[in-house]
Amino acid sequence: MAMLEAAVLMTTEQLEALPDDGIDRELINGRLRERRRIPRNYRHSRSQTRFVRHLENWRTAQPKSNGEVLSGGTGFVLRRDPDTTVGIDVAYISPETAAANDDSVGLINGVPILVIEILSPSDSQEDVLEKVQVYLDCGVALVWVAEPIFRAVTVYRPGAEPELFNAQQSLDGGSHLPGFRVKVADCF
Repeated sequence: MAMLEAAVLMTTEQLEALPDDGIDRELINGRLRERRRIPRNYRHSRSQTRFVRHLENWRTAQPKSNGEVLSGGTGFVLRRDPDTTVGIDVAYISPETAAANDDSVGLINGVPILVIEILSPSDSQEDVLEKVQVYLDCGVALVWVAEPIFRAVTVYRPGAEPELFNAQQSLDGGSHLPGFRVKVADCF
């Protein structure tokens, strides 16, 4: 009878102890995912900047403190035991999550309300869809997958069918980002 070897799960602390050697690493349910670090291209960077600008404009126009917008592959610990620790292109976090993480933390502990993943030529469909499922499973309310080449955004919500928005349409934040609305074309 063949014996199956138990998978060794890694913690966030073990992940952080790995060398910075040009490899992007994340944990998905305690399992290490690695890929060669590839510099972001012009389209990716421009789209990230535009999403952040529109979210920040919305956030600062709110009548009270309304969370934080983070970008640049910010590291998030979404879940513990087994750990899920990922880098996110653009995220919007609640005021409570922002207050629970001071400026000195290396990783944000908590689940964003909105995650925006901006596709790069090196992203595989399998990897992107796995991350979308992980985000939803961890409690992210809105996941936007932005495709800069085709100027389109696919919106994922828990328990709902994905929706595709093209450059002629607008995105809105629904009840999670009340009053947020932007033309898809303005994000690319």
